[in-house]
Amino acid sequence: MPIDIETFERESEFDSERTNAERILSFLLTNDDKAFRRQEIADATDIDPNAVSAVLSRLKERNLVRHKPPYWAVGDRERIRRAVDFSLSLETLNERLGTEDMDEWRDAAADGPHPNEREHE
Repeated sequence: MPIDIETFERESEFDSERTNAERILSFLLTNDDKAFRRQEIADATDIDPNAVSAVLSRLKERNLVRHKPPYWAVGDRERIRRAVDFSLSLETLNERLGTEDMDEWRDAAADGPHPNEREHE
């Protein structure tokens, strides 16, 4: 899967930073003409088989992989592309603006009334 040039310039190594989900999807995309058993995916990606099971289940819930027991295959490429684009966009925003802190959101929300509760000026 291609990456944007900013990520290319910034990163020195890529495989070490990828999540298990990214590694599994990359493997399945590279081998999109085949379906694999969980253990085969674990062996190919060097991820613990139990972790592979958990990741595949989450990817299936998001319709990013297909499953016909005991085999797994890549899902819809367009859906995967949109998920990757969203993830990269979120990562870029977090880098530029910082990550969200839920406690800060709660504290800020407590300072004033909800916009629907404010009186019109």
